[in-house]
Amino acid sequence: MKNRLRVLRAERNWSQADLAEKLGVSRQSVNAIETGRFDPSLPLAFRLAALFELPIESIFSE
Repeated sequence: MKNRLRVLRAERNWSQADLAEKLGVSRQSVNAIETGRFDPSLPLAFRLAALFELPIESIFSE
């Protein structure tokens, strides 16, 4: 699944570790989501949307 996570994170000057800490996941998980190797669970997708104050569909696309 494609996503804009890397761009959104960079706009806020957050490292992968910063984002991981805010989400309660590992930095490796953030990296895997950003590179498309891992699709987040629905609860994690909702946490990402809430954190970035965006609808899920504006972060992720098929």
